[in-house]
Amino acid sequence: MTTRRLTTVTALLLAATATLASAQGKKTVVFLSGQNEDVGYTRIISELSQEYAKTHPTFAYQYQNNTTDMTQKLQLLAASKNLPTMYSIGEPAFLQQLASQGQAMDLEATFKKVGIYNQLNPVAVEINKKLQGGKLLGLPLELNIEGFWYNKKLFADNGLKEPKTWDELLAAAEVFKKKGIQPFSASGQQKWPLTRILGGYAARKYGADVMERVKAGTLKLTDAGFVEAARMLQDMGKKGYFGLGVNTIDYDTAVDTFLQGKAAMFYMGSWELRTFNDAKRNKIGAQNIGFFNTPTVKGGKGTLNDWSINTGLAVAVNQSQNDAALGEWMKFVFSNYANRAMSELGMLTGFKVTKTPANVPALTKMTQQKLDTAKKGYLWFEGYFSAKATAVSQDNVQLLVTGDMSPQDYLAQLQAALR
Repeated sequence: MTTRRLTTVTALLLAATATLASAQGKKTVVFLSGQNEDVGYTRIISELSQEYAKTHPTFAYQYQNNTTDMTQKLQLLAASKNLPTMYSIGEPAFLQQLASQGQAMDLEATFKKVGIYNQLNPVAVEINKKLQGGKLLGLPLELNIEGFWYNKKLFADNGLKEPKTWDELLAAAEVFKKKGIQPFSASGQQKWPLTRILGGYAARKYGADVMERVKAGTLKLTDAGFVEAARMLQDMGKKGYFGLGVNTIDYDTAVDTFLQGKAAMFYMGSWELRTFNDAKRNKIGAQNIGFFNTPTVKGGKGTLNDWSINTGLAVAVNQSQNDAALGEWMKFVFSNYANRAMSELGMLTGFKVTKTPANVPALTKMTQQKLDTAKKGYLWFEGYFSAKATAVSQDNVQLLVTGDMSPQDYLAQLQAALR
């Protein structure tokens, strides 16, 4: 059976589920996501929904795990007006299109109506609105801050401090390389961890609004600062700072390379706190992990108060199912979401924590303190890109980091893909 036929069958099953629930007079919330139900935000929403169902006999919750192409599935469901109650969606332009068709909820209006808008973190709201055409269309189920995690013991043993400038970062990398320690762990197989570093350098060169200026057309990706950023990433790769065969390294291997003490630094988002706080997997110990922002660049406009921040993959709510019953469920779930996510997972979200548990891991507290210092937030490198431009950026970065494509060619192809 082809992927498209599988997707069509799943779409029909989702539609049948909604129709049956309606016929039985029940309010059924169906959540379609590619993430496993027992992980992160899907786990918390499922737990709270099941608790809600115990005191609301006419309510039911169903989780649907997607294993095929999500965009294709959503397009089929949207065409037949059968989108589920909630769904994960990775393309901001598509989400805005669904909102214009009445198939994605204006969450700001709904949260205000049910009295929980004040539960949202203003930074998270601002970030989502930037991506979603000025409206809050995606639930800020995460609030991720990105930067370099580092092995404090390796730094101390080699007389190194947290790098504040890019020159200091590269100097530290050279020290580790000479000692036979891999400077950085990265998953080139995933591709985006490499473009994150390039984008961070560009944000330090031009300032936090760099990609907004690219979007507006006042900056081009072929401009000198981007060439400098791409050359920097290529030089790091050619010098062996990412280890051998970086493009063959998968995500979990990159995480474990850092947590097993085989690499000194690891650029990643705070979503990995759940792994860092896992004593079974973290062999270097949480007490030996530090975190610093992308260092400044000589002559650059970016500062250490500018952080790469995002709210994770967008999760939208279907406006066509927006009624009083849904509003009551949303009020219960999202009034309790932040506290539960923090207490169970030590997870930072785009909702405000009102009860800080006594057992919050030290790493989570430290990360929250870093987040509180943010003066400006900026999106990841491809945050405003189309699906086509994102593919060009991430596919070609593998060639860039190995020296098989020049910085100029990499950026020229990427600039062309923006058109």
